[in-house]
Amino acid sequence: MPENTTIRILVDNQAEKGLVAEHGFSLWIECDGRKILFDTGQSGALTTNARILDIDLATTDILVLSHGHYDHTGCLAPVLEQARGVHVYCHAEAIRPHYALRGGQARPIHMSRASLAALDRLPKSRLHLMRQPVELFSRIGITGTIPRDTYFEDAGGPFYLDPDGRRPDPVEDDMALWIRTGEGIVLCVGCAHAGLVNTVNHVQRTSNDGRIRAIIGGFHLVNASPHRLEQTVAALRSLNPDMIMPCHCTGEAAFTFLRDALGDSVREGGAGTYVEYQQ
Repeated sequence: MPENTTIRILVDNQAEKGLVAEHGFSLWIECDGRKILFDTGQSGALTTNARILDIDLATTDILVLSHGHYDHTGCLAPVLEQARGVHVYCHAEAIRPHYALRGGQARPIHMSRASLAALDRLPKSRLHLMRQPVELFSRIGITGTIPRDTYFEDAGGPFYLDPDGRRPDPVEDDMALWIRTGEGIVLCVGCAHAGLVNTVNHVQRTSNDGRIRAIIGGFHLVNASPHRLEQTVAALRSLNPDMIMPCHCTGEAAFTFLRDALGDSVREGGAGTYVEYQQ
């Protein structure tokens, strides 16, 4: 009989008492005897919170990177030093340079040199650079490249592929992880740069499971227009998931908008938050 799926937020912009908060995101997932780390946060919050929560990062079986930004890949090197047998899955475009425009100037937001070097040292047999959907096990999959089909969603910010800010970055490397349960899909997103609705639609197609049971992660709605928020709410209302847990880059105003529109299904999360799903 399949075991219950458990998910613990290890890194987020807010944290339960006694844990460290930082601008970043990471999840610890246990499912069918496998231990999966989804993103690694920005800096030391991951290792500190894991130690406090008695989570042994050395036992990580699979590390999935939602995309190549610094706040999701910053603790990659320490994890790879501990988890000697881990397999890493990330989009092929995650390792390229990424920039964001702030105050008229572009600043790097890609992986640090230490993170890139750690990936480079990983045996090629354990580094999986992907574009297509991958089903890791019978109940867990990764989206691969997410098609941008909706007219109202964008990458969520002034992102560029060059330091001069001339080549817009669609953040093609954005991916999500999904877990199949007896009552539908639990969807884990890092920043949803592909658009939350695009992501949900793609997961429903590729997982062959129509119901979204829960959504956890960063929705990157901090810069969203009222129209985008309204369209996102309409899509989520039609899905009617049991739980929506906006984290990280969602933004306080967007969280309030979602909560007011969708009620108690929208729950606040932070580092330390724990959820469990029966099969």
